[in-house]
Amino acid sequence: MFCSTLLRRQSRGKIFRRVDETTSTSARVRLFALVNCTHQQGDKPFLFIAVVSINTSTARFYLRGFNAGCTRMNVGVAHSEVNPNTRVMNSRGIWLTYALGVGILHIVLLSIPFFSVPVVWTLTNVIHNFGMYVFMHAVKGTPFETPDQGKARLLTHWEQLDYGVQFTSSRKFFTISPIILYFLASFYTKYDTTHFIINTASLLSVLIPKLPQLHGVRLFGINKY
Repeated sequence: MFCSTLLRRQSRGKIFRRVDETTSTSARVRLFALVNCTHQQGDKPFLFIAVVSINTSTARFYLRGFNAGCTRMNVGVAHSEVNPNTRVMNSRGIWLTYALGVGILHIVLLSIPFFSVPVVWTLTNVIHNFGMYVFMHAVKGTPFETPDQGKARLLTHWEQLDYGVQFTSSRKFFTISPIILYFLASFYTKYDTTHFIINTASLLSVLIPKLPQLHGVRLFGINKY
């Protein structure tokens, strides 16, 4: 079966023709939809065309872009999020990569001859929490250009995560992980007073900023701008 589409720009009197050979004679097209969306791109009108073709066994999605000169737009290379910081911690494999990073850090510290096991566990906990505090609770803004009129500029990564929605799976994971590391560090240091105080202070430094009550709060105006 052949699906052909003739698209006419009334304002320009041009015809864009698209022929899709996507289905065989044995597969029946269940849905065929056409979506047109026009907006201004600089001083040229831009026509965006999305053709959806779904059959009984497969689902296919096609995108084509045309400007006034009828040139093809490069699609499939950009993300669909307005702010990628909101979803990066939900990306495939990011949790495993994070766990492997902590494990590699611990192994590297263990390989240093003059570090005892309790010292290594405390250093692992402190370095991990320091990195988490800097990247999630101190650094603000986003490295991406976002059309949010500077809203993300005043928010930390944790505050941008999942668009500020609390108790999502990623927020729970990054809240529980330092607690688990704290328990391990306390166990392997045999609850030594010095190590216990250092590890507890380090844990609180990354748990307190995660509280929903402190979302967007800047104590004493620190890191406000």
